[in-house]
Amino acid sequence: MEDENLKSLLNTAQTVAVVGLSTQPDKPSVAVAQVLLDAGYDVIPVHPTAAEILGRRAYPTLADIPVPVDIVDVFRPAHEAPGIAHQAAEIGAGTLWLQLGITSDEARTTAQNAGLRFVEDTCIGETTLRLGNTARDA
Repeated sequence: MEDENLKSLLNTAQTVAVVGLSTQPDKPSVAVAQVLLDAGYDVIPVHPTAAEILGRRAYPTLADIPVPVDIVDVFRPAHEAPGIAHQAAEIGAGTLWLQLGITSDEARTTAQNAGLRFVEDTCIGETTLRLGNTARDA
């Protein structure tokens, strides 16, 4: 996706569910989530066992999140991406974003067939910092 489209996508988003947000503070997912929080996004941790991460209530699955989700950001292995794509489609998310190093043709097809925008192998945190995006820019 080109920078202009990425900037538009990030400027119109408010809520980012981070699937695989770690409870270990030194993990990359935590640093990326903090960038998103600092930029003003409503970050929702998705973790199977954690009750809270970064002071935010965590949910075991995307289906458990009680509010609309604009972006589903994925920090899980590529083989899990197709299932997460199905879940993102089921909750009506706007975008499925696979983090740097994660690609999946099956997840792409699922997301696009459901009308979701799709980004893969790209860090949402680095992109947010590079493009100067904040949730407040919308």
